[in-house]
Amino acid sequence: MSDSCCGTTAIEIEQFTTTQQASALPVVVIGAGPVGLAAAAHLAERGIDFTLLEAGDRVAASMAQWGHVRVFSPWKYNVDAAARRLLEADGWMAPDADWLPTGAELIDDYLAPLAKLFGGKIRFGAKVSAISRLGYDRVRTAGREQAPFLIRLDDGTELQARAIIDASGTYTSPKVLGASGLPAHGEGEVFVDHALPDVLGADRDRFEGKRVLVVGAGHSAATTLLALAELDDTPITWAIRAGNATRAYGGGDADALPARGALGTRLRAHVESGRIRLLTGFFTHRINAIGQGVEVVSRDPSGHEQSVTVDRIVSATGYRPDHSIAAELRLDLDPVLGSTRTLAPLIDPNQHSCGTVPAHGADELAHPEPGYYAVGVKSYGRAPTFLMATGYEQVRSVVAALAGDWQATRDVQLDLPETGVCTSNLAEAQEQRVGLATGISGGLLSASLPLATVSAAESGGCCG
Repeated sequence: MSDSCCGTTAIEIEQFTTTQQASALPVVVIGAGPVGLAAAAHLAERGIDFTLLEAGDRVAASMAQWGHVRVFSPWKYNVDAAARRLLEADGWMAPDADWLPTGAELIDDYLAPLAKLFGGKIRFGAKVSAISRLGYDRVRTAGREQAPFLIRLDDGTELQARAIIDASGTYTSPKVLGASGLPAHGEGEVFVDHALPDVLGADRDRFEGKRVLVVGAGHSAATTLLALAELDDTPITWAIRAGNATRAYGGGDADALPARGALGTRLRAHVESGRIRLLTGFFTHRINAIGQGVEVVSRDPSGHEQSVTVDRIVSATGYRPDHSIAAELRLDLDPVLGSTRTLAPLIDPNQHSCGTVPAHGADELAHPEPGYYAVGVKSYGRAPTFLMATGYEQVRSVVAALAGDWQATRDVQLDLPETGVCTSNLAEAQEQRVGLATGISGGLLSASLPLATVSAAESGGCCG
């Protein structure tokens, strides 16, 4: 203990546990979405004890919120290798490798059967509120690596772990509407719909016949816009900050994921026909509730204002990671993206698309806090370049590191869709077969197929 505020400080270190005792604790996985469950599969294969904590009341609770939407990538990219081995050993039959599943199909045909294999190792309704080291705040160093992790849940329950794989995602921390990263004035005083509402299904009554504003230039915005275009007497406005929508339209026929390319092609057609009104250079600044609806005012950096009056607003502005639960851990975060500093240049959206992100694993995901790894879409911070297959390779490498298998840890390999392995007519052929999956009881409609990202329970990436 220090004798004065300025003298040499001698810190007394309590010995709470031994290294051997800490190593006997389970690995805790946070989030039972695709990447969290893949981590559990790899841990199970290697015989490493684990506990999986899921804040929701079901597997992939966040994905279930957009279960009506089809993803860009076919089944061949959506099933983790270790998960496949465990499932097939239990008699599971894999879906058609070239089929584009909905979020609900991913859950029902893959994630739910996988979760059943883990039984009581998954705890539902277990929301993590904080993570630390037992007996150590972020400042204390000596003996830190031998101390187990301490996980506190919202209900006050605490448990200990030898390591943590945080696959909690970003779905519950969307970006704000305000264009400068701050909430627009009045944003908290009006109701704003989350990205990917079930426009043609369960949420139809909220949108049909209403004036709707969709804010955002990503694939979630495009998916919602295309669904809205199917509704009669529903004026649609699309607001983006850019001066034009070229980037939002994407690669069209040249896109290696044809479903993703078709999305931009159809969106452009609706804008050019006038079905969707496009507002460019729109920097959301103020939202006013008025008698005839909601006035949304843009103020660009030069001070120029424009406004639109609507009945409903859909915010598809993306997601940001919430690292607050790890505030007492020693994280090395990139100041721009919020990923690890080592990973940031590999995923920078200014330099990379989903398919050009190089393979990476435990080395790129490691923090100064040994044993803590954020994986999946959360590992990407604010970068919208995440693919679910990337998350699977991440957890394979991380679990290998926890097992001490350093050769496997660093043997990272990834075959991404942009390498040209997709079938060019897949989206159109499937659309003719099934039409649109909806939340309406009774099955399918014949409208055009909405397509969106595979961003999993840790939803928020743009590129499934």
